[in-house]
Amino acid sequence: MLQYLVRHGESLSNREGRVQGQADVELSEIGRSQAAAVGRWSRALRSPNPIGEIWSSPLRRAVETAEPIAAALGLPVRIDERLQELNAGIFQGHLWADLETRFPDAVARWRSGDADYAIPGGESRAQLAARGREALHALAGRDGAAMIVVAHGGVLTAALGSLLGRRHPLLAAAAERPFTKLPALDNGSVSVLEWPGPQLVAFNETAHLDGAG
Repeated sequence: MLQYLVRHGESLSNREGRVQGQADVELSEIGRSQAAAVGRWSRALRSPNPIGEIWSSPLRRAVETAEPIAAALGLPVRIDERLQELNAGIFQGHLWADLETRFPDAVARWRSGDADYAIPGGESRAQLAARGREALHALAGRDGAAMIVVAHGGVLTAALGSLLGRRHPLLAAAAERPFTKLPALDNGSVSVLEWPGPQLVAFNETAHLDGAG
């Protein structure tokens, strides 16, 4: 089983520099262009391992990224609640630049690297990693040669770091650092997991976005 892991296109909150968490934010114009580019890219996946299913986080920015893929491949978008982004609690909706001023104690705790520290009203990185790992592992057990999974930078990097750990230096670094303004995965990027294993086949590929913003 190949899992093509797509991070959603640029959202309005990405563009504004806001913490999104599980806010239901739509794509920006650039994000829509990126989603269209991912849709065009997906047409090349018809063989030798045809895509059998498309799975998405229920959040709008992920679904809007999955829809051009679904249109290109003639498949429905299936929803898995476990693919949602980190619940960012009190940080959600605020500008990244304002967090230290508004929530100095919580930001210090979050940046300490304690994976079990939960943002007040939200989740911990350990909870996020466990949820993302469970989702990818469960989906990998479905029938078919390949699938596309559209989700978010935080949940995907946390899940990959949990699944692969120090076998990949970029993922080890992503797993150890806090959820920050600069995620390890770019908007519209594609990473590829091969199961069983899993083995990382590709990470943060963006060549298909050339000219898409």
